[in-house]
Amino acid sequence: MQFQAFDKHYLEKLKSGDFRTQEHFVSYFSELIRLKLSKRMHSSAEVDDARQETFARVFAALRKEQGIREPERLGAFVNSVCNNVLLEHYRSTSPAGDSDDPAQADIPDPAISAVDAILSQEMQTGVRAILEELPERDRRLIKEVFLEERDKDEVCHDYGVDREYLRVLLHRAKKSFKSLYLKRMETAGARR
Repeated sequence: MQFQAFDKHYLEKLKSGDFRTQEHFVSYFSELIRLKLSKRMHSSAEVDDARQETFARVFAALRKEQGIREPERLGAFVNSVCNNVLLEHYRSTSPAGDSDDPAQADIPDPAISAVDAILSQEMQTGVRAILEELPERDRRLIKEVFLEERDKDEVCHDYGVDREYLRVLLHRAKKSFKSLYLKRMETAGARR
């Protein structure tokens, strides 16, 4: 992933609703947020909901009069919004945190959801293509552990390895995946 420096011009285009800028913004932060959330949440549906909620809140903050004043802090702002969404998720799933008050629920902007759905589908297509390029064992490991969320003890049994060696195999598979992903990102960046 190529890191982006955000400036006042970028932030103004984002605030004004420029489609390409919003598309870039969602694309840039989507995978970062997904990685952060997937380590802390149990299901991919929870991760997707929290990711969409994060984007909805960031765009709502951008539309406010005061908005975000420091463009160079945009990444930190997105991260703090994501942390707040995650914290609210923890509170809502704890027994003491049950609240059915509809006034407390934020309704996400449907336009953001549409853009997010398109980008999510493109991301899934890209991930599938990268997976197909991986060696068979790496592809199977990533699919079974991360996509199918199979129990790791079962995976260890199937591969005839212990948990520690499975960790090593997963590390190698993720490293191979990351290498192919970065090559694709570089190629896609060169085409723009």
